Amino acid sequence: MYENQNTSTQYQLDVTLALNSYIARVFGIMFAGLAVTAFTAFYFSASNLIINLGNGIFAIIIIELILVMALSAAIKRISYGVALTMFIAYSFLNGITLSIIFIIYELGSIATAFTITAATFGIMAIYGHITKNDLTGFGSLAGMFLIGGLITMFVNFFLGSAAIDYIVSVVLLVVFVGLVAYDTQKLKGYFFATQNDEVAQRKLGIIGALSLYLDFINIFIRLLRIFGRRK
Repeated sequence: MYENQNTSTQYQLDVTLALNSYIARVFGIMFAGLAVTAFTAFYFSASNLIINLGNGIFAIIIIELILVMALSAAIKRISYGVALTMFIAYSFLNGITLSIIFIIYELGSIATAFTITAATFGIMAIYGHITKNDLTGFGSLAGMFLIGGLITMFVNFFLGSAAIDYIVSVVLLVVFVGLVAYDTQKLKGYFFATQNDEVAQRKLGIIGALSLYLDFINIFIRLLRIFGRRK
């Protein structure tokens, strides 16, 4: 009896350690993507390469969208190496498009927004990891708000309303803050669903890293749009 209890306890401990290792690896990939984006953004702004791109920036944005959709759609068919390469490539291209923030906003505002983003992201990630509540319902609700926000942003592109832009930024900020917890909790689902398939587990980890990366970037951008001081 005691031997069975010890075996069960050891198994639970092994699973917990494996889960924590998996989540740490996913966050490591996400942070690597952020590092690539940050370095690229700073380099392109400091060297004025972003200005020389001109309208070419729109082509890069289109390529970014294609990369994200292709990665999500083909994750089961492509190899882990290809998936990781696509994620890093997206992070690099996103760094190019985000380099414009160094031209628009004061460096102090950028640093403040990044610090708040990092702190908020960390708190929500911890909550998503330790909470016993099922966040699936919030994920569905956040998805609807996200779609509504994107549609409103598209319409406001032609209207040019500062008030609408502010409201949408606040709503999307709240949505992406919540999505950090939701996407962190989803990593547990990825882990347990693929315990017997390490390759699938690692590839789903790339999708998890991409989701968390997008959460971080969007929180950062929304904070800049709401509170950032322009040059």
